[in-house]
Amino acid sequence: MASLIDVRDMLALQGRMEAAQLSVRLHTPRPLIDAILSRLEAMGKVVRKTEDADGCLSGSCKSCPEGKACLREWWSLR
Repeated sequence: MASLIDVRDMLALQGRMEAAQLSVRLHTPRPLIDAILSRLEAMGKVVRKTEDADGCLSGSCKSCPEGKACLREWWSLR
């Protein structure tokens, strides 16, 4: 199981990562990683970055039934 420090250290080494990547690399369940990232964000240690929809080829992402499911969310140290 990963701790706050483990997640912080992994982000320091990798620069930016998705929560799913952190979960795999640290062998920790995704809900725990999400909770740790939320806590680190509240402490001002990490920042969440969401990709823009600029990669949408058709330009219809706003009306897509999937919503924002295709947008990736990255985490990095502040």
